[in-house]
Amino acid sequence: MVWKPHVTVAALVEREGKFLLVEEHTEDGLRLNQPAGHLEPHESLVEGAIREALEETAYDFHPEHLVGIYRWHHAQRALTYLRFAFAGRLGAHHPGRVLDAGIVRAVWMAPEEVRATVDRHRSPLVLRCVEDYLRGARATLDLLHDA
Repeated sequence: MVWKPHVTVAALVEREGKFLLVEEHTEDGLRLNQPAGHLEPHESLVEGAIREALEETAYDFHPEHLVGIYRWHHAQRALTYLRFAFAGRLGAHHPGRVLDAGIVRAVWMAPEEVRATVDRHRSPLVLRCVEDYLRGARATLDLLHDA
């Protein structure tokens, strides 16, 4: 058997003290997550984060920093995820754009609200990424290379 982690990208956006999250239908019910999803073939990590943010929130996303690289093993599903979380700013909003299947809405939440809803998070990485961002975790995008 070949083991292969699922590579995902996530967008962290903070505006006026609140973070952009999405509420989405999952196998476990309605959950909260950063705009995030699987990296697609022939797509850079940055391109993936831009695409996922647009598909899930209808906002253009401009990554500026890498907040962290996270490994999470989902024991119940025997899956391992490798998440690349990017911080950046929003650009244009496209209100007529249809959101990805399963996405109910985009929602802005203060850090204390994110902490208070941990039981509704898609994974433990949701809060971890916010906490890392708040403590100032930032790396330059120059660390990333596509060959």
